Amino acid sequence: MNNKNFTIITFYQFYKNFDKSKLVSEINDFCKFNKIKGTIIIANEGINGTVSGFEKDVNRVIDILKKFNFNNLKIKFSYSKYMPFQKLKIKQKKEIVSLRTKYSNPEIQTGRYVSFNQWNNIVNDKKTILIDVRNDFEIQIGSFKDAINPNIKNFTQFKDFVKTNLNNSKDKKIAMFCTGGIRCEKASSYLLAKGFKNVSQLDGGILKYLENTPKGKTLWNGECFVFDGRISVKNELKHGTYKMCYACRMPLSVKESSSKKYISGISCPKCYKKISNDKKKRLIERNKQISISKKRGLYNRYIKQSVKDY
Repeated sequence: MNNKNFTIITFYQFYKNFDKSKLVSEINDFCKFNKIKGTIIIANEGINGTVSGFEKDVNRVIDILKKFNFNNLKIKFSYSKYMPFQKLKIKQKKEIVSLRTKYSNPEIQTGRYVSFNQWNNIVNDKKTILIDVRNDFEIQIGSFKDAINPNIKNFTQFKDFVKTNLNNSKDKKIAMFCTGGIRCEKASSYLLAKGFKNVSQLDGGILKYLENTPKGKTLWNGECFVFDGRISVKNELKHGTYKMCYACRMPLSVKESSSKKYISGISCPKCYKKISNDKKKRLIERNKQISISKKRGLYNRYIKQSVKDY
């Protein structure tokens, strides 16, 4: 049992035959009672989530999901000194990751899975079209060498990228990767439905690759953005160097967070010209409340909590 760090568990599975309302109720009650925080998305096509808490409790989340026949979950464990989430959010949506097309069904077909220890062969293969299917802001802080950036702001735009750039490549080898693998499930299923013949994807995503690939053998450049309080991770999933601007929600490099335009919790070089005066006043007031809470030792969801504080 890990008593010094919070356990973070990321999971997903495409599966349709379950009682959605009953699952929402049970998992919401359990997580709230056990102070588990994070985000869980429940949709007709399955479940997708990242939550954090004490190890024994997050393991029970998986037990609950198995009661609802989620027996083939893709699961990833990692650890953090501080609670990486501010609250619990359980969302019911149409899709667990939005692509908005009838031509993608990972329960029926997906690309060929390539393990982390075989992935370098794919990256080095000049005949393979290597595509990073994440959003542009994620790619800006790190990616595999020579990977194509589709320059998309959200995953639904991936269809437009395919139509514009890949329609003449249906007989070529296509390999894709994303943070944990779920976006590739949808993307590869979409490509296969559109007639692409040879589609593969990084099994377990970038996170599994970084966790298991020695630093001297990695073909990853930079850091990997994660959607929690760690902001970014490096090899062996060690905490990265990026901060988050809590005004515009963009990751900031060490250089950007050292800029005069960066004011913690209020602005950064990417947004200082765009923030309205009203929003700036609200952010300044929030900073004041956080400062008061710190001085008085009071709980505030914007203050990092260690296991000892929890």
